[in-house]
Amino acid sequence: MYFILSKVLLFILFPLNWIMVFLLVALFSKRPNRKKRCFITAITLLIIFSNPLLLYLFAKNWDVYPETLVKGKEYSAVIVLGGFAGEDKNGNGVFNGYSDRFLQGLQLKEQNKASHILISSGNGNLQASSFREAAWAKSVLKEFNLPDSAILNEQESRNTFENAAFSRKLLLQKHLPPPYLLVTSAWHMRRAQYIFKKEGLQVIAQPSGTITGNQKFGFLGSLVPDAGVLSGWPVYLKELVGVIVAHLK
Repeated sequence: MYFILSKVLLFILFPLNWIMVFLLVALFSKRPNRKKRCFITAITLLIIFSNPLLLYLFAKNWDVYPETLVKGKEYSAVIVLGGFAGEDKNGNGVFNGYSDRFLQGLQLKEQNKASHILISSGNGNLQASSFREAAWAKSVLKEFNLPDSAILNEQESRNTFENAAFSRKLLLQKHLPPPYLLVTSAWHMRRAQYIFKKEGLQVIAQPSGTITGNQKFGFLGSLVPDAGVLSGWPVYLKELVGVIVAHLK
């Protein structure tokens, strides 16, 4: 039930949807005062959520940065959370814009920072097909000549709560001691790290890329609206709500 509800509520977290609702009310309302208030609210929201500097400042304070690793130490496992791949129309696996998660985990394994790599991801779609992201990722890892014994495959999880629970079960079965390296996007790491620690897993943050990158803004650059910024806010708003829900759970 929680899984289905979390998907439905995503609609509320898109600022563009808020803007459209207020514009529609302004368009069809027969009350002049309400029409004016809704129009002003829509324009105000559009200015706020299309401002690149505001998103950058929020992201800079929200994103989690890599923790220092013990020099020369090989940890027992690097846990890579899914979301970096999906399936095409033919049911074949393909990387998406978050493939840096996969690359970060692979790099840590190849640099002998971890003896095992655990891919945690099933299929998070409401109408899930037989495609399992972790199973596909394992086949890709084998193309890099990683032995089966070094790859742990957790392919049942649909969200971060299940990532943590199922990963813990698998790591205990394999008798792999903590701490573990945890790889996910920098914007998702705050929530993921909290949930994994609540599950009793000691993890060390090794996040992959950010949404905003290392941008620099001049005076004009901080004021000029950017339509692309609207697509960045839902990610962070979802994470903010997710952290609150994790605390309540």
